[in-house]
Amino acid sequence: MSCDSNASDHSLNRLLENVFSTMVLVIGLDDLMNIKNVERLKKDLRACYKLIDSFLTESEKIGDLTQCVDCVISNDSVILQECLDGFTQAAESEFGCLLIGGKVVVATEKWWRLASLDAMLLCWLVSSLSPHSSRDYPVYLPQGSPTVPHRLLTFQLVPGVDVCILCGPSPSLQKVELELVERFWKPVLDPVKSCLRLQLRSFPISLNLHQGILGFLLINRDLNKSLYTVQVHPFEDTQRSDIKCILEHRRASLRSFYTLTMLRYFSPEHHDGKIQYEEAFPEGFTHQAHQCYVVSSSHKCYATKTDLHFLFLLFKTNVPTFSMRAIANKTMQVFTKEFNF
Repeated sequence: MSCDSNASDHSLNRLLENVFSTMVLVIGLDDLMNIKNVERLKKDLRACYKLIDSFLTESEKIGDLTQCVDCVISNDSVILQECLDGFTQAAESEFGCLLIGGKVVVATEKWWRLASLDAMLLCWLVSSLSPHSSRDYPVYLPQGSPTVPHRLLTFQLVPGVDVCILCGPSPSLQKVELELVERFWKPVLDPVKSCLRLQLRSFPISLNLHQGILGFLLINRDLNKSLYTVQVHPFEDTQRSDIKCILEHRRASLRSFYTLTMLRYFSPEHHDGKIQYEEAFPEGFTHQAHQCYVVSSSHKCYATKTDLHFLFLLFKTNVPTFSMRAIANKTMQVFTKEFNF
């Protein structure tokens, strides 16, 4: 079951992994493996429905496929990072992040060291829940702690923006909400509100990319975080009456190209013993591909691989094929050098 009628085996297997991991996240591995009361289990699993539904619908995020954390880049990231670090430390935790629509604006160093699947699921969980001023939500980490629960505390700073911390038995939700939230976040309320403008584009409007780029996906392989958008030029897109269908097509094209490229050419090294779903590289080729491209009647795609990043670009058809490599290199440099993504 998927919203994509052309879903590949790889994406369907990712969906199954995400669904099972969601059940572990919400009720724990022990209750799934040792079922004592089927009716009670069915009732408990209802808490998973909204998160699972989010994997089955069109989304402005791509973490369900990449199992990386969706992010945005803010011009105010330095001050927001300082605020988050101080807030998290005061709340007796080392794991915290600032979220906008399920995308990370900034996160603590330890947050980035969570298993990528765990971090991705936590972000998607928060965005799937109904808006609330604060929450104290018990969670299991499917890879990091599948049998021992932690507490996920979330606080809505402004509608659409939440700060989250992962902690143990202390502190209490009331203490953090009454003593810490206003103290740390009220002074930076304007930068927090400005994050709302980043949700669709994922990076500041002041940054201009090549006009031929329709969308892109940039993955940091070390921290397992990603930058993804199909609205690189939002003002241009808003002039079109059929923009909804156009964006759906762009998302489908970029997801399909990512899957094709990762399965056939950029297959990462795996050391966890899991069964993978990569296709064999065509016989006769002994080298490792570092770039690839696809040309169709509706768009062009280009991908490049470095030691630290993957970059996937969706282009307009009028972009010369020979120029895609240079545009990709310049785009990579903008985000990895200027913004240190």
